[in-house]
Amino acid sequence: MLPFLVFILRILAAIALFGFLGWALYTLWRDLRFQSEMVTTRKIPPISLSLASGSEDTRKTFTSTEVVIGRDSTSDFPLADETVSARHAKLSYRYLQWWVEDMQSTNGTFLNDERVETPTIIINGDEIRIGQIPILVEIQPFEQ
Repeated sequence: MLPFLVFILRILAAIALFGFLGWALYTLWRDLRFQSEMVTTRKIPPISLSLASGSEDTRKTFTSTEVVIGRDSTSDFPLADETVSARHAKLSYRYLQWWVEDMQSTNGTFLNDERVETPTIIINGDEIRIGQIPILVEIQPFEQ
């Protein structure tokens, strides 16, 4: 009788173990699916760039995750100035923040008069200087 009882207990333990593993995998799958839905539906706050000269027609608003600034006409925010490299700087949205990054330009990228050596977080009201051209940054709040 005792060996039969031990056999039944082993089977019940195996069923409990497989049940727990199934529940754990289902929970991980559900959480992963929820996180991927959150990432795909996350909204990017629009960022507006305008020349500091005050001309309103130079203002452009972007909602993509990456904005390239440079002298090249294919840049997202083209600047016709010889102190600006073809692909001078990049603004990117990651980790729920806007970042500015110099793209190995000749004359450098400056954020509020400090040279950008590594990717740096930018906030509403910052001034980015690309070569000799100052650009005002305006980050708009999320629209619900």
